[in-house]
Amino acid sequence: MDTDLEARAKEFAAKDPFPLQSFSHLEWWVGNAYQTAMFFRNLLGFSIVGYRGPETGVAETSSYLVESGAIRFIVTGAQVPEHPVAEHVLLHGPGVKDVAFLVPDAEEAFELALDRGAEVAYKPFVTESDRGREVAGGIKAYGETIHSLVERDGLFPDFEPRDDPIAVSAGLHTIDHVVANVEDMNEWVDWYERIFGFTMLKHFDDEAISTEYTALMSKVMWDGEGIIKLPINEPAEAKKRSQIEEYLNFYRSAGVQHIAMATDDLQTTMEDVHARGLETIHVPDEYYDEAKVRVPDLDADWDRIMANRILVDADEGGQLLQMFTKMIQDRPTVFFELIERRGATGFGLGNFRALFEAIEREQGKRGNL
Repeated sequence: MDTDLEARAKEFAAKDPFPLQSFSHLEWWVGNAYQTAMFFRNLLGFSIVGYRGPETGVAETSSYLVESGAIRFIVTGAQVPEHPVAEHVLLHGPGVKDVAFLVPDAEEAFELALDRGAEVAYKPFVTESDRGREVAGGIKAYGETIHSLVERDGLFPDFEPRDDPIAVSAGLHTIDHVVANVEDMNEWVDWYERIFGFTMLKHFDDEAISTEYTALMSKVMWDGEGIIKLPINEPAEAKKRSQIEEYLNFYRSAGVQHIAMATDDLQTTMEDVHARGLETIHVPDEYYDEAKVRVPDLDADWDRIMANRILVDADEGGQLLQMFTKMIQDRPTVFFELIERRGATGFGLGNFRALFEAIEREQGKRGNL
């Protein structure tokens, strides 16, 4: 990363702080919460640690709390077709409704966001039980996505705890970044600057992120510390329909495109999830001929890297290993990135062409180019 850019970002954040501590959780709205929770457990090694639904006094939805390391997802499905969750899934398909942040004081953070121009998604309310206390308020973001601002003391108080002796971790431990696809990137760059005091960490134009046929523009917003990173993509003019246009067409609005989850050993994680049946994008052999020249001092077994079709890159901070899953639902909208950072702070610029070509091949199979 450019050291001058990093210094300016930290200076700006210090002058205009918003009290974000970390990601709290992501809430998915899905057609079948039980089956989605099983997907996370069986293919990605998450543990099911909580349940909320009719048996716990919540009549119209069922939700499972799943976690892997510090990553926490809530997956929620509706009991009745008239519920907003069911209506959301009918329009958008399964996807992320809430990218929630932990804050030291939810009511104060909520009022600060409104003072800076945010719109109310829901007003702060308190949830309390013998498991803890939580205060949360929500603001509207891109599309129908919201950001909950969460203050929590203890466990998730509205979830009945569950033990999960069956789950076996795949080594995923942290949300590295959450990527949004939008129609107007600069609108949301300005919004994150204004509401949260975020600054731009990276800017990738259509020359950097393109193939012969498709392209996109991307700006990475962050909190100045690297705890919360939010890349924002928009489509760029090209010969054919890009992955961003495909997403917007099928999701029917702006929304979360993918979530990057970190591991300390991507090679072992990939061998684990591949053995479980998780499908990832195909990387051709030719990519590795170029990668060996581009990252000659990679501390890894190239045969193992190739067997797992892992993408590799390097920047001034160190090395980066990454892999992308195929779509995790019927619509070509949401997928995952699995990532190992060995000092690198970037986002795999050297891999963009290979990634785009792989995505284009999948789009071509679906007839969506």
